[in-house]
Amino acid sequence: MQTERGQSIEDASMRVIEEEAGDHGYGGREWQVVRRIIHSTADFDFAGRNRVAFSPGAIDAGLGALRGGRGIVADVNGVLGGLNKRNPADYGNRLVCRISDPGIRKTAEGQGTTRARAAMRASAGDMEGGIAVVGNAPTALQEVVRMAREGEARPALVVGLPVGFICAAESKEELAGLRGTPFITNSGRKGGSPSASAVVNALYVMLRESAP
Repeated sequence: MQTERGQSIEDASMRVIEEEAGDHGYGGREWQVVRRIIHSTADFDFAGRNRVAFSPGAIDAGLGALRGGRGIVADVNGVLGGLNKRNPADYGNRLVCRISDPGIRKTAEGQGTTRARAAMRASAGDMEGGIAVVGNAPTALQEVVRMAREGEARPALVVGLPVGFICAAESKEELAGLRGTPFITNSGRKGGSPSASAVVNALYVMLRESAP
């Protein structure tokens, strides 16, 4: 649980974001997500040029998965490291990241692919009804999109904000074209593990606020 001082700093930061963001055009719940991304990156491009995109029903799908105790599958450990660990523990959400698992490198080499892609393939079952979160590796997001499109994985929500110069923007375009699977993503090269973690943290905040 945050200390009173820590919460005070966060609240003050959110007020600064509200003041500096101006007229952003997002709906209430969408803005809660975007505002937390800005809080984690200090980058107001997420409120403008690199807008965050929400498929219809994405927030509700994410809240349902978390409330239902479904898993959270991440491409890198940095995504899981950015989560408030109290939240998954309280809601029974298993945290999964296989990028460093023994055997993934060997599997990737044998399949002629990246470790990130092989790790997501190995985690397809853990995505069932849960949230797939990609904050670093574009190939991980491409694999999640492929598996969802072909029915090999059925996540309730895909959060795709990989960062970089090679295939990052393209992988997000692939996600934005996915039908039948809710998603939250952004356009362009920007993103990263802190951004992806922020999306999930924002969902947890909404979930707690909606609790009776």
